[in-house]
Amino acid sequence: MSILSQKTVSKKISFTGIGIHTGVSANLNILPAIPNTGIVFKRIDLNKNNYVYPNYANVCDTTLCTTISNEHGVKVSTVEHLMGALYGIGIDNAVIEIDSQEVPILDGSAKLYVESINKTGIKFSDQPIKIIKINKNIKINDGDKFISIEKSNISGDIEFEIKYNNKLIKTQKNKINIFEDNLNDIFCSRTFCLYEDIEKLKKLNLGRGGSLENAIVIKNQTILNNGGLRNNLEFVNHKILDCMGDLFLSGYKIIGNIKCSQGGHKLTNQLLKKVFSKNDHYSLIEIKGKQLPHAFANYHNLKSTA
Repeated sequence: MSILSQKTVSKKISFTGIGIHTGVSANLNILPAIPNTGIVFKRIDLNKNNYVYPNYANVCDTTLCTTISNEHGVKVSTVEHLMGALYGIGIDNAVIEIDSQEVPILDGSAKLYVESINKTGIKFSDQPIKIIKINKNIKINDGDKFISIEKSNISGDIEFEIKYNNKLIKTQKNKINIFEDNLNDIFCSRTFCLYEDIEKLKKLNLGRGGSLENAIVIKNQTILNNGGLRNNLEFVNHKILDCMGDLFLSGYKIIGNIKCSQGGHKLTNQLLKKVFSKNDHYSLIEIKGKQLPHAFANYHNLKSTA
């Protein structure tokens, strides 16, 4: 079956875990969905008005995670790791049931989501995928932070840089191609925080479910977690995972090259809002054709639906 057709999970996949910020346990199910459903969250702890769509326009908070809500004020928070897993694997359609507000943090990365989806299997449809093609270069600055997206014919790159005063983290930079590169290091990279910031999180009523089981904690120049880091660029790679998850709030894969320095959930959301603020900034493309060596190797198979 063509990699250009829409995909969903082959059967129900279940997870149980704690929310890193709320500290509340949650059960989450990823269910198969028919083509053109997209990704949909369903709060099964509520009887009505319980569908929440992960869309850039529905983002209501970007404080240390991405929180989405519907018009009735029903929220789902910390969606970025799961959305990053779905984006990277190529899941176009799924209904995600959850019985609490916050998505389980699991081990602090997307590793367990990815492994479970790959083990369960992916179901291909006969419907072609759709993507967003960037038509205009856009950049947003916020002091010394910035994020930009540039036009590309076939690739989806993310180049990300972080800068910390901490002598262990310092400056890290990495670049990936979402559609061609092996993303294992990205999926496995965990969220992290400085030891001295833990009390600040508690005062904000955040991080209530955080532990060394689901976050890297750095004290001075020491990793407090047993086993240390999973890869040499785990800090910046986790930021790339977050960025991937936030980009999927566009509803589709994006053909365009992202560059970001010291950004986060807020900047990525601002970028998507600016991209979609004018119709000439982007095109919605439907991809048709036979299986290709990689996802978008033959740009001539692109057919606009706009």
